Amino acid sequence: MENPIIRNSRVLVTGSAGFIGSNLVDALIGDNEVVVVDDLSMGRVENLPQSNNLHFFKHSIADFKFMSELLKDWKFDYIFLLAAVASVADTIVRPAETHIINQDANLNVLETVRINKLDVKKILFSSSAAVYGNNPELPKKETSPIDPLSPYAVDKFATERFVIDYGRLYDIPTVATRFFNVYGPKQNPKSPYSGVLSIVSDALYNAKKFTLYGSGMQTRDFVYIDDVVNALILLMLSDKALNTVFNVATGEQHPLMEVIKDLERVASKKVEILMADSRIGDIQNSVADISKIRDLGYKPQFSLQNGLEKYYQSLGES
Repeated sequence: MENPIIRNSRVLVTGSAGFIGSNLVDALIGDNEVVVVDDLSMGRVENLPQSNNLHFFKHSIADFKFMSELLKDWKFDYIFLLAAVASVADTIVRPAETHIINQDANLNVLETVRINKLDVKKILFSSSAAVYGNNPELPKKETSPIDPLSPYAVDKFATERFVIDYGRLYDIPTVATRFFNVYGPKQNPKSPYSGVLSIVSDALYNAKKFTLYGSGMQTRDFVYIDDVVNALILLMLSDKALNTVFNVATGEQHPLMEVIKDLERVASKKVEILMADSRIGDIQNSVADISKIRDLGYKPQFSLQNGLEKYYQSLGES
């Protein structure tokens, strides 16, 4: 697939100093004026590129007045809503507080666009495969039953519905994505929000112990960050991606213990594993049906082995 690129546009990316957001900004910054909003509770300003086209605001998206004024002043062409409290465990401990960020703040963006009739070409909201829960139907299709097991998953699903229905009711071009297990450079293994592969990779690279929750036989659909960024840009530019939701993944299912062994082969060393019970809200098996986004031209470029090799190599460059 020859990937389309957004050019000569004003783009807002929330959560932009985090893992997915900062990789997306890297892809966009050369040809666009990019505004990034991040409170740095999870992200790092060092993740962002140095560019005169970058405008960074250290701010919470939960400051509704600030966000509304920003939207009205800048009149963005494209808006990527990536900011979230991404820790399932944190949302279980602080459901009301995290709800403000994971749902209300995004609703405020939609309302600002609606009330002020802002001429946005597309708004993209990043949802999660967590909305599917432990329903045994595999692979997960966008039409599969929804069974959110945590406040995080509840907020993600509710917000994607707001995004889609705002589009349909108020003629606002929107699209939502359900990310599966994204991995790659700029993941912070020290963060409680980080993906499992970044924590395993850090343990291997720095000779630390790794705590494995559950049996290790739980399966995931791991997708490399470059494929995710390509999917995001494709969905923003596709006229067929309108007021609906898409899985973003590879469509391949891998047991976690086997992936750990693959990483050990890449690193040419072993990791010391500490076994622990599964955590509340953890999902046992997950794999995506990606036929819907494939129909738009999306095709993952990275096999798991190639992605792991590139990711592990990047640890020595960071």
